[in-house]
Amino acid sequence: MSAPALPVPEEFPIFPYDKPYNIQLDLMRHLFAAIEGKQVAVVESPTGTGKTLSLLSGSLTWLQDEKSRAVKGQFAQLEESYSKDNAPDWLVKQSIEFARRRLQLEEEDFQVRLDKARKREEAMRRKERARAQKRARIDHGLGGGEGEEDDQFLPEDQDGDSNLSPEVKELMRKLEISQMKRTGGEEDEEPTCTKIFYTSRTHSQLSQLQVEFEKLKHLPSQANDRPIARVVPLGSRKNLCINEELRAKGGDLDEGCRELIQEKGKKRCPYLPPAGDISAMADLRDQILATPRDIEDLAQLGKELKTCPYYGSRKAIKQAELVTLPYNLLLQKQARETLGVDLTDQTVIIDEAHNLIDTILSIHTVSLPHSVLKKSLEQLRIYLQRFRKMLTPQHALHLRRLVEFLVAVDKYCNDLATQFTGAETENMMTPGEMIAVLGEKVQGINLLEIEKYLRTSKIARKVSGYSDKLAAKEAQAAGKTFHQGTTPPLHLVQSWIVTLSNANEDGKLVITVSRSKASSPDVTLKYQLLNPSRVFRDIVDSARSVVLAGGTMAPMSDFHSQLVPYLSEDRISLFSCGHVMPEENLKTVVVSRGPTGKGLVYKHQQQKDPAVMDELGQILANLVNIVPDGMVVFFPSYNFLNALRARWGGNGTLERLKNKKKLFFEPQEGGSVDAVLQEYTDAIRLKKPEDKQTGALLLAVVGAKLSEGLNFSDELSRAVVVVGLPFANATSIELKERMRFVKELEEKLGSASKSGTKDAGMELYEICA
Repeated sequence: MSAPALPVPEEFPIFPYDKPYNIQLDLMRHLFAAIEGKQVAVVESPTGTGKTLSLLSGSLTWLQDEKSRAVKGQFAQLEESYSKDNAPDWLVKQSIEFARRRLQLEEEDFQVRLDKARKREEAMRRKERARAQKRARIDHGLGGGEGEEDDQFLPEDQDGDSNLSPEVKELMRKLEISQMKRTGGEEDEEPTCTKIFYTSRTHSQLSQLQVEFEKLKHLPSQANDRPIARVVPLGSRKNLCINEELRAKGGDLDEGCRELIQEKGKKRCPYLPPAGDISAMADLRDQILATPRDIEDLAQLGKELKTCPYYGSRKAIKQAELVTLPYNLLLQKQARETLGVDLTDQTVIIDEAHNLIDTILSIHTVSLPHSVLKKSLEQLRIYLQRFRKMLTPQHALHLRRLVEFLVAVDKYCNDLATQFTGAETENMMTPGEMIAVLGEKVQGINLLEIEKYLRTSKIARKVSGYSDKLAAKEAQAAGKTFHQGTTPPLHLVQSWIVTLSNANEDGKLVITVSRSKASSPDVTLKYQLLNPSRVFRDIVDSARSVVLAGGTMAPMSDFHSQLVPYLSEDRISLFSCGHVMPEENLKTVVVSRGPTGKGLVYKHQQQKDPAVMDELGQILANLVNIVPDGMVVFFPSYNFLNALRARWGGNGTLERLKNKKKLFFEPQEGGSVDAVLQEYTDAIRLKKPEDKQTGALLLAVVGAKLSEGLNFSDELSRAVVVVGLPFANATSIELKERMRFVKELEEKLGSASKSGTKDAGMELYEICA
């Protein structure tokens, strides 16, 4: 029995303003229809048109309607089953009423639990304010003693229960749950609910989503003191780990966390409840679901409850209705599996999706320097020398094959370094060709088996851990301080090995040989993914609907041809709207000559020309005299901006700019961006009538932290200046290969170039800029 289709609503009651713009209403309706129709939607709505509010209102309205349809569907199935049994009408009616009441009680019980969590948090906040004193320092008890056995470095047998029957596995699971009950835990059998996964590039952009979410109205049937949807933000350990002692140790945070999880007693992370006791984690889960919060609020909540927010957020996913997460956690299959993110029949909204294709390619492109490869090989040999007699035959076999493979790659790199003539060289080959040049011995090795072994045995962490132990002893003996490495070298090797199993047409290996300050040549083996559709297909095939939204999505055809070329036209939904701002309120000017009549050319070789730099300085000095409040200038690169800063500092241009406006530069360190933005805003909005400066001037970089995902609204940007165009290096072998791939894809699909003069490769080059 198929469920009836949901009609597209005329109005969206949760939209916060009485009368949305027509383009906002059109967007919400289009989004609702796309989700209901299980489509991949490409949505273009310029910055400043309320895109985020429209996306939230449209998707959450569909979610509310879907919940009602699901309940009605349960009753309809119940009624149908009774009718087949020829049950009397009174029994059917009573049974349906009983089912309705049971569902109502379950929902009420769940909401009461969340209400209690909210009240506990409010009481905790009041108590904290009243105390206003420092918390007692927790004794973490990290690290092992001198008597630690080396057995901990042996590889793990992850597939030890793989031969058990499903019945035995289910019995073991029930026994585990029974044990939890006896130790004060609870059975965590909450069913998952329909949800929206909302992703953007950074946590900062997702924090803006939280601001928009809080604006939404409640439905008449909802209590005003409850959020209209249960929200859970997801992040990495880097964002959510609250174990300061572990952070202070440095090294790979993920690996350090996993080690602490497996420890017992005082060695175990103090923010993780003892095994079998899930009450503290369940309490944190309820707190997360009870009150919408961003990633920073979630970390703070974990500190207050002394319970890990990273694992708490994972536990809250099942009953969340809106899950927010950054790109990298959604686009990598392994990251989704680690977090427990199941996209099956769920809706995925990808905001700021104009750079989605480039992001997918970047995330799945792996660069392996020869130095890292040699380090991995060295660590493996030392490890095998120590543990050879302790390894099982299966482990010994896998490790011997891994060493054989790495020895072959190392020899190939050494040969390239020996043949180096002094000029940087780049060669390109397919994964299959790489395997061939490594020799017959390597061709007989199953790389998929090696990768699976690396993943299941955790051997990279084991080898790195043993190597760190030896290095720490050597440092101690020499009276030096040991600094733990950030990522086990074998992890990078493992990622690179995975790429060699990709289809030849999906990507290429770029082999670069160059010389830096080191005496010997540097060799780098870089796998460049060319085909994003293979990676993205996992998401599209699992999800009910995928929405790609952004301010500038043209040409939309690229998303179909490059991301989902296998989908028919009826599965693709396109929406584009203009701006709410009247055209007469916007003035666009192309300036091709400076005040002295000199042509403005900002190609890379001209950027260091003093005359070009001085001409640009004069243009900006003239503009700040007539532009009120805020003005933002974007440059092609940090290098150009830094060079201008030095030049203008010496010839007085910076002083002239500062006399008219308070001057700010985009920082290259990500942590200080928010502080600069706040100071820039204050300089404009808090300026006094007697101030000589007329506002503020912000100098930023295209493609960096301030160029997208932020709204410089109203007086924050009365003028925007873009200096040059950030064209990529046209001689790059990687860019040429990407252009070739896109051109061949266009020819394969039989789609003609829109321009009629440019092929798809040249069009890609311009779009990148």
